[in-house]
Amino acid sequence: MKNSDREDKKRGGKILGVKELPPDDRPREKLISRGPQSLTDAELVAILLRTGTKGKSVIEIAQEIINKEKNVAVLASKSFESLKKINGIGKDKAATLLAAFELSRRIQQQSKWFSEKRITSPADIADIFIPLLRDELKERFIVVCLSTANKIIKHETISVGNLNSSVVHPREIFKVAIDCSAASIILIHNHPSGNPDPSNEDISITKKILEAGKIMDIPVRDHLIIAGSTFTSFVERKLM
Repeated sequence: MKNSDREDKKRGGKILGVKELPPDDRPREKLISRGPQSLTDAELVAILLRTGTKGKSVIEIAQEIINKEKNVAVLASKSFESLKKINGIGKDKAATLLAAFELSRRIQQQSKWFSEKRITSPADIADIFIPLLRDELKERFIVVCLSTANKIIKHETISVGNLNSSVVHPREIFKVAIDCSAASIILIHNHPSGNPDPSNEDISITKKILEAGKIMDIPVRDHLIIAGSTFTSFVERKLM
């Protein structure tokens, strides 16, 4: 017997969940097929709540909670103790909501810092990308696009796997740069082996990209190799 079935019997009735809804109206299925932007606030909260109460579907409960608290932002500002006291939430769902709201806050803070940080040295870039690539098991090549104020406006992975000239093409890199109107770019790739030294192939590819940058009038500021918690800058090594 599933835990949810036991709970149904304990409460003397059926807990209405998403399975009682038509397939096309189930929040999780809508999110997967149409994307998260297609869901209402209530449907997104319903995914976190997972089940409703006796006589009310999970979406109805979610909408009632949002209406009572005015909006999702007010709901997200509440403490664990306040959340668990709201009818239809309780202890377990309060913990789930609190975790989701906290994660959202951290993402917003990090995104703001990321977009506002001015890049003045290779270490500035390394500080951002070392945490992202430290545990990456495959070699990943990334192009970072900078504005005229030397702030990151976009970063995109060009390839994942073995880095070689047949995989990473200058045209792929500069297509990203042109699409976001980059003033300059920085190249980054990681060495899962932990060795930060550039290979002959790394140097050869960088030269090709530098030449393409001159033709496109989009300067290549640096190329960093991330290896665990360390990094190598081509500029500092005088390799470009």
